[in-house]
Amino acid sequence: MSVIGTSSASAAFGRRVRAALSGIRWYFTALMGDRAYADFVAHQRRHHPDAAVPTERQFWCDRMAEQDRNPGARCC
Repeated sequence: MSVIGTSSASAAFGRRVRAALSGIRWYFTALMGDRAYADFVAHQRRHHPDAAVPTERQFWCDRMAEQDRNPGARCC
């Protein structure tokens, strides 16, 4: 095998590793709710373009208040 073949195989492997790590990062940020506000804003702009978008602080206050009013299937 030539050095050129090894280099392209190594680059392909590096791309796969970066893609996998990117997917893992996306999963954990989605799981922990880090993307909740960004997803909410995207939804609002797409489905309710004329509605006012609350600030991130107000979004989180409203979200926590709703969870306190309706705990659902939370453990605590």
